[in-house]
Amino acid sequence: MRLCKVKAHCVQNSTSCCPETTLDPRHRAVLAVSMFLNTLTPKFYVALTGTSSLISGLILIFEWWYFRKYGTSFIEQVSVSHLRPLLGGVDNNSSNNSNSSNGDSDSNRQSVSECKVWRNPLNLFRGAEYNRYTWVTGREPLTYYDMNLSAQDHQTFFTCDSDHLRPADAIMQKAWRERNPQARISAAHEALEINECATAYILLAEEEATTIAEAEKLFKQALKAGDGCYRRSQQLQHHGSQYEAQHRRDTNVLVYIKRRLAMCARRLGRTREAVKMMRDLMKEFPLLSMFNIHENLLEALLELQAYADVQAVLAKYDDISLPKSATICYTAALLKARAVSDKFSPEAASRRGLSTAEMNAVEAIHRAVEFNPHVPKYLLEMKSLILPPEHILKRGDSEAIAYAFFHLAHWKRVEGALNLLHCTWEGTFRMIPYPLEKGHLFYPYPICTETADRELLPSFHEVSVYPKKELPFFILFTAGLCSFTAMLALLTHQFPELMGVFAKAFLSTLFAPLNFVMEKVESILPSSLWHQLTRI
Repeated sequence: MRLCKVKAHCVQNSTSCCPETTLDPRHRAVLAVSMFLNTLTPKFYVALTGTSSLISGLILIFEWWYFRKYGTSFIEQVSVSHLRPLLGGVDNNSSNNSNSSNGDSDSNRQSVSECKVWRNPLNLFRGAEYNRYTWVTGREPLTYYDMNLSAQDHQTFFTCDSDHLRPADAIMQKAWRERNPQARISAAHEALEINECATAYILLAEEEATTIAEAEKLFKQALKAGDGCYRRSQQLQHHGSQYEAQHRRDTNVLVYIKRRLAMCARRLGRTREAVKMMRDLMKEFPLLSMFNIHENLLEALLELQAYADVQAVLAKYDDISLPKSATICYTAALLKARAVSDKFSPEAASRRGLSTAEMNAVEAIHRAVEFNPHVPKYLLEMKSLILPPEHILKRGDSEAIAYAFFHLAHWKRVEGALNLLHCTWEGTFRMIPYPLEKGHLFYPYPICTETADRELLPSFHEVSVYPKKELPFFILFTAGLCSFTAMLALLTHQFPELMGVFAKAFLSTLFAPLNFVMEKVESILPSSLWHQLTRI
């Protein structure tokens, strides 16, 4: 009897005794979520935000390291390379017609040629200059990539297929491939014991001589041996392909020796003698433009302040059909700046405008800066110089270092030239807002310079990057996420109750639009249909 009364009481008060039995599934889910949130302690929020801060911090560190090393965002690279094809991304180049492809082929070839690594015509002596720097500072000024390129050049210029027929040349053929410097020097001495070998003297002058005077002495011995080999092979060059290849090798050896002797004379202060040697060499071998001897000549003439002779050399080599260089462009700018720089004043120019001569000088500076935008920072001493590498990349940081290392003194000698450069060089960037897409006087700036310069220049040098890259979005995003979650973890640890209230209010606000939409949908749909959907 009593049990029946209890059951009747429960039936009459079913709402108060068992409230969940009258709620629909949606309200039960909301009630379960609220009960779960109420059971969470402040320690959970501290652990959650701390873990999020740690993960985002690790992502930030990795992204920053990857950006500093490779110049791009890892997440962005993965998204473009792997996720975009999966999402149906199509390369725009594939949609171009054949006419546009043919029209772009010239610019593509130009881009490839500009990314080519060139032998530095003003490269230093490895034993007398680079090694002395290493002895004093303990730093290696040359990278392995740069020295490997030099080894390939030596094998190309100083060897031929018939070297195995001559014991001394066979030894030197192996010496140029040797990585160990001491092994190369020992092989050169071994070759000299057999015969007077010009290439052996070259190797000793480049790597064993500790002073320029010693190097010059060895090059003179190499000239004596090389000149004899050249005259003998010149008489036999038409007797077959083997003799022709040997004569080509002997010609390269002779030109290299004479050029380095001229550079020794320039280093030792005998500049007029160096100019004469370079002029004679260019007259004797006019077709060997690969050595770029005219750039050595320009630097020596600037040292003599023979500006009329410099202009004559520029008139011959600053031609639209010939490849440009920083030496050509900036020397032309220096000569035009010299005519107006001593009287140039930015205040006066802003009042009265630029004269014709000043406009020509400014345009020449803009032309030079467009070709290589890294040079002005070295000339204006906004960036520290290092020893130039043995190879350079045209329009890159390596070429800028090689030019400024030898030509900074010439700019300082011309009164007001650096002041004119300082006032006008940044105006170039207003004319070419998108240098990677379109240039003004030259082809668009190649995108490969940064990667190649990092291989050519030592690790202790901060490579100049153009155009300056902004931080990728993902680095900024992870930095903000890391900071925000770290702040939340700290506040939750210090003020657990207040942050708990804040978290509940935030979640309620976050789910309010969803609850509003669900109520609207529930009011529109029939109750039976809504019940079937919730069961599903």
